[in-house]
Amino acid sequence: MGLKQDLRKKGKVILGSWLQIGHPVTAEIMSQAGFEWLAVDLEHSVIELSQMQTLFQVMTGCGVTPLARVASNDPVQIKKVMDAGASGIIVPNVNSRDEAARAVSAAKYPPLGTRGVGLARAQKYGADFKGYYERINEESVVIAQIEHRLGVERLEEIVTVRGLDGLFIGPFDLSASYGIAGNFDHPLMKNAMERIERCARRANLALGAHVVYPNLNEVKKKIKQGYRLIAYSVDTILLRHYSSEAAKEIRRFL
Repeated sequence: MGLKQDLRKKGKVILGSWLQIGHPVTAEIMSQAGFEWLAVDLEHSVIELSQMQTLFQVMTGCGVTPLARVASNDPVQIKKVMDAGASGIIVPNVNSRDEAARAVSAAKYPPLGTRGVGLARAQKYGADFKGYYERINEESVVIAQIEHRLGVERLEEIVTVRGLDGLFIGPFDLSASYGIAGNFDHPLMKNAMERIERCARRANLALGAHVVYPNLNEVKKKIKQGYRLIAYSVDTILLRHYSSEAAKEIRRFL
């Protein structure tokens, strides 16, 4: 059952990253780097669905779990993402119980949800329709991103949704919703983060964090705080960061 099973293991940390470059070579390099899952970012990149499916094919071939951060809580896009072979979805800006329930419903077949039935890559183009249909409701992962103060205020209701596997904090958007964009040390942000952490623990949901800029100390901190779904940086940022570091070091002895 892969990622779903790992999320149910108490204390297990699952390391992944984010893809914003739509080229299969990037997906292959990231897959071979040692990440257990990779999320294709459909919200803040120019990646098209056809490119996403190719990235999924690369990830699957490398034994890495393919996820997608959908552009919005749109059942049509969620259906296409799942049909393309995603093992789960990360849904941005979930601010109410109803929104969380709609996300789960879009990812699950009846009777648990409303996902339409199609024959695409996920179903091996019809060859594995029955097997896929029988297992995907149990195996698929749905993660709600909490990235607005309204979502924080309604957390106690959001975490009651059946089929929700975890909460993923969007720190930049969350801080912006409080009028303190990027100020993660502000008391408002600290209180919000603590509330999210507390609610996730009480509901037995996996807690996810995105350490956007490469910082191993921040990863250690998140793990100590109980975060189990760790997204380490983004392909674009990793490329820029390590390229810049190398160039800077070389210039010292030129």
